[in-house]
Amino acid sequence: MITQLKGALVEKTPTHLVIDCQGVGYEVNISLYTFGQIKDEEKIKLFTHLQIREDAHVLFGFATELERSVFRLLISVSGIGTSIARTMLSSLTPEEVKRAILDEDFNRIKGVKGIGLKTSQRLIIELKDKVNNLYGIEQIHQKSNNTTKEETLSALEVLGYNRRNSEKVIDNLIQSHSETSIEELIKLALNKL
Repeated sequence: MITQLKGALVEKTPTHLVIDCQGVGYEVNISLYTFGQIKDEEKIKLFTHLQIREDAHVLFGFATELERSVFRLLISVSGIGTSIARTMLSSLTPEEVKRAILDEDFNRIKGVKGIGLKTSQRLIIELKDKVNNLYGIEQIHQKSNNTTKEETLSALEVLGYNRRNSEKVIDNLIQSHSETSIEELIKLALNKL
């Protein structure tokens, strides 16, 4: 199973990307949400879902793990294939899909091309509890970011830097370098303070 790709962006269109990973070019189908999230950078990282059919192996790429999780939940519902799930994530953000399911907003889901009333009802019934569990994943990630932020701020205070000034710098660094260790955050912050 291919779970992520990291490499050079070769081609970018609203429906697919081509990523060169060590000389192998992967064509990856994407949603408009992912298209909007990916800047024209040389190196990118995508979370992926591999669909294996009799006639093809198809890769779907996502800017965030949350989007991939929502996609996988959507295709688990009878009557929703990868095409409709991708259309849904092109019409709504992953957060909006989650909110529509939790709020039982049939009209919002029905507004997506290819989804009728019965499919939207089935989707909400089957996914409401599962979508609730996705919030747990997100909250854990936020807690780890908060812990990282607090530890970094404490270290900078010990080094004699003002907490208020440091906090602004750390917030910006965490947004742009979410996977960075505390040590790296401190080094980056010291360069900016």
